[in-house]
Amino acid sequence: MKLYYLVFSARGLALAQTLAAALGGEAARCGGSVTLHGWTKAHFRTGAGLVYVGACGIAVRAVGPLLRSKETDPAVVAVDEQGTWAVPLLSGHLGGANALARAIGRVCGAQPVLTTATDAGGLFPIDDWARRQGCAVADVHKIRDVSAALLAGRTLRLYSDWPIEGTPPAGVALAGTKADCDAALTLTDPGPALWLAPRVLALGVGCRRGTPAAALEEALAALLEREELCVKSIGKVCTIDRKGDEPGLLAFCAAHGWPLETYTPARLQAAQGDFASSAFVAQTVGVDNVCERAAVLGTEGGALAVRKQAGAGVTLALAARAFRPDWKWTE
Repeated sequence: MKLYYLVFSARGLALAQTLAAALGGEAARCGGSVTLHGWTKAHFRTGAGLVYVGACGIAVRAVGPLLRSKETDPAVVAVDEQGTWAVPLLSGHLGGANALARAIGRVCGAQPVLTTATDAGGLFPIDDWARRQGCAVADVHKIRDVSAALLAGRTLRLYSDWPIEGTPPAGVALAGTKADCDAALTLTDPGPALWLAPRVLALGVGCRRGTPAAALEEALAALLEREELCVKSIGKVCTIDRKGDEPGLLAFCAAHGWPLETYTPARLQAAQGDFASSAFVAQTVGVDNVCERAAVLGTEGGALAVRKQAGAGVTLALAARAFRPDWKWTE
């Protein structure tokens, strides 16, 4: 998480610099060309953590006009200048504000003031756990129902495609099947259960020169629907180096916030695995398959999850990196 600190006094600046030295990030002092609302607007949409060293009210007034949804809003924490309290104001679980407040507390001794219901009740915060495990919540609106059930004293039945290291926390039991669970840690659609989608997939792409972003979007949407996968499980796009400057591919990646990784033909050819082979592709670009090999390289040798899908000048494949979840959600 990229952190930004805004302060309003010399004392606040000293605290922010201490926090930045330990946690990373950039500190700025309000005044002159640095205005409260200008600074907030400049950093709010970056997916970053915003720390206001000052009164909670200042932070609330600054971020209020920019609020969109708990799924996209960044972590916002207010810390008093004395370093006594660290108050998560926004995106406590999904954005990581609660975890950030705890981290600030470990650096300067501030007491985290956690007001989210599950934390206040000492219960399992499933959305905080999902973030800590590197997962996205596919259907954010269902979090409320799962948390409400925990608060009402019900046992949460959680299914996972992977073994989860450690012992389930109080109030949580492992379910044997997706059909018998309240939440599922899985790559494929679990139906009515809350879907926790691990961000473990790399999308391998091959395309003709000049392919527009819309064609890539259409091909991906068809693949995800057919395979019952969540777009939030994709963490990067991978392809051959000669496609690294394709405007359509770059726009496609930018729209989703995905980094684009490229590989030389020699590197692609050296990838280990059982791949589809095309003599035409080999003659054209110097390697017999781009999308499958690129996807595997993007996961550092992970397994193919979806083999080559081709149509309308686009080829796609997905590979999954190794994933080892545990029951931790705090440091």
